[in-house]
Amino acid sequence: RAQGRKLPGTGELRSRLIKALPYSLTNAQAHAVEDILRDMASGDRMLRLLQGDVGSGKTVVALLALATAVESGAQGALMVPTEILARQHYESFSAALEDSGLRIAYLSGRLTKKKREAVYAQIAAHEADIVIGTHALLQEGVRFARLGLVVTDEQHRFGIAQRAELERKGAAMPDVLVMTATPIPRTMTLTVYGDLDVSLIQELPPGRQPIRTFVRTPQRRSLIYDFVRKELLKGRQAYVVCPLIEMNEELPLPSAEEVYEELQNGIFQGIPCGLVHGRMKAKEKESVMEAFYENRVKLLVATTVIEVGVNVPNASIMVIENADRFGLAQLHQLRGRIGRGR
Repeated sequence: RAQGRKLPGTGELRSRLIKALPYSLTNAQAHAVEDILRDMASGDRMLRLLQGDVGSGKTVVALLALATAVESGAQGALMVPTEILARQHYESFSAALEDSGLRIAYLSGRLTKKKREAVYAQIAAHEADIVIGTHALLQEGVRFARLGLVVTDEQHRFGIAQRAELERKGAAMPDVLVMTATPIPRTMTLTVYGDLDVSLIQELPPGRQPIRTFVRTPQRRSLIYDFVRKELLKGRQAYVVCPLIEMNEELPLPSAEEVYEELQNGIFQGIPCGLVHGRMKAKEKESVMEAFYENRVKLLVATTVIEVGVNVPNASIMVIENADRFGLAQLHQLRGRIGRGR
């Protein structure tokens, strides 16, 4: 274990944030926060993995940890795998910390050169307390004045080398918190994350709906989409996930592009549909996702680009075509896009 900084915080901002939450922390969240605060206050460097199911409230735990780092006179960084997720975190953190006087910066590869350099300057001069960003945080121009805590969300999307790269951005080695919603078997935790202490969040916040999962044969396809249509007409939204982007002669599977054409011109005619996949330009992808967030698009046909961190509480149903083409961890992540609201 490397020597770390002591980041005890004063607890004042943390208790203000907890009071302002519209719900109380679950026992599991409170335990995870205790583990993290104990590690941060000790002179040893924290290396901790926070594992909790999709929607179990890991982000709030991360926010409290980052606030503690800032109270201790340090800076915090939160790195997430996608632009969409970074933006969402930036907005929710900004709202939660509005009255705290904390300065939050946002960094992504899509900022103009001028804006990016302005953010670099803020970070280097300690004019930003918490920086939220994508892989853009790893760029050469990023130098922290006093980096105390690094939080990586959806750890499985980043390599160990990338994690280490961000940790080297400050003068002293920062505390590290990595978060994942993918269930990791204990044996793998020991081999891949053997250097990490583990905190588990094993309960969901109140108000989460149980998610029911059904397997259906292709013969039932028209009935399934008929049911989805009824849900949409009730004011809900839905996802349809496909394994491929476009038609492939070697794999006779429905592709996202084909399914989108078929549904838009068939059973969902007259209902606004959107298509999103990894080969689209970032701008196009963003505008479709934005329309889905704002409920202008009712049915979103997608590949696994929506697997991580897309939060649309109004989406109540997901159809996964050829589910056997996805891994269990992927299906678990995808399923977590549903049941995020009341």
